[in-house]
Amino acid sequence: MTTHAATPSAVPASSSGFARKAVGLVPGLVLLAVIGYAGKLAETWFTEIGTSNGWSFPKIEYVLWAIVFGLIITNTVGIHPILKAGIATYEFWLKLGIVLLGARFLLGDVLKLGGVSLALVVVELFVAIGVVVLIGRWFGLGPKLISLLAIGSSICGVSAIIAGKGAIDADDEDASFAIAAILALGAFGLFAYPAIGHLIGLSAHEFGLWAGLAVDNTAEATAAGALYSDEAAKVAVLAKSTRNATIGFVVLGFALFWAARGQAQAVGNRAAFLWAKFPKFVLGFLVVSALATAGAIAKADLTSLGNLSRWAFLLTFAGVGLSTDFRAIRRQGLRPFAVGALAELTVTVVTLGLVVAASAWIGL
Repeated sequence: MTTHAATPSAVPASSSGFARKAVGLVPGLVLLAVIGYAGKLAETWFTEIGTSNGWSFPKIEYVLWAIVFGLIITNTVGIHPILKAGIATYEFWLKLGIVLLGARFLLGDVLKLGGVSLALVVVELFVAIGVVVLIGRWFGLGPKLISLLAIGSSICGVSAIIAGKGAIDADDEDASFAIAAILALGAFGLFAYPAIGHLIGLSAHEFGLWAGLAVDNTAEATAAGALYSDEAAKVAVLAKSTRNATIGFVVLGFALFWAARGQAQAVGNRAAFLWAKFPKFVLGFLVVSALATAGAIAKADLTSLGNLSRWAFLLTFAGVGLSTDFRAIRRQGLRPFAVGALAELTVTVVTLGLVVAASAWIGL
């Protein structure tokens, strides 16, 4: 009888492909962790130096250190291709951090601030879209580039632009221009907003609400709030999440506009379209907040979840710095940046006025 040597069963292609992708993320993830932790160490070291020598230094949060370290690396030595996949996960860590942050909110506070934020978000949406369209036409930009800038400026920056690109069949070049402009403005706003807030004496609650309404990208809005205070970061995340929740409606509106002109695919099931575009991490945040409110999570576990959210944000802020290449932004041209900058300035002033007025009228 002939016997045959047993051959090992083949590893499914899908499993091996997943393993390769997971391994490919490791170098970039390690870099995110190293930079994020270096930011935390720099905050501690800088504070201890000032205290031991009796120097009166302003406290520089780990958020700023992590972003600055990332910016220095990207804009000097650059990023090796092997690191890019892992670095790109910073948006996942941002969403995870926001979900875990729900443990630090009672649902009643979420609903109260959510209602205020929603009313202000509606005004912000109309102002941002209207201003971008007017200024974009004045500068002679292409109509779909104007649409992408309006979507990005009014909702949540790069994520909204990517969602809008497919919905209105925009060119890759238009999307690149819009993303470059939004990233440049986000990097500027990250440093400018906290300085303005301190200059005019905004409370942590007022500043967090303003940052959530005015800063485009969710990562930059969260970072700006964290640079101001822990409380401001919490409010900024909640206000920004309220704003993010409108993405499906805004993108649907632009999709219908371009489809009616025969320049985009017609939208079939509108409910399915809205669900596909809705940011699911917002639901995760609300679920965790509801569990915390109901007492389903022990107090010690709530503290642990809050600490985990800070570690997730460490990776996020490192990724923000590493993903901001000023040289690449400069190569995209100045006109989209000018349109975005003027729109951003208008939205900044309007939303600041709204927050100050709301604070005076209802006592934020």
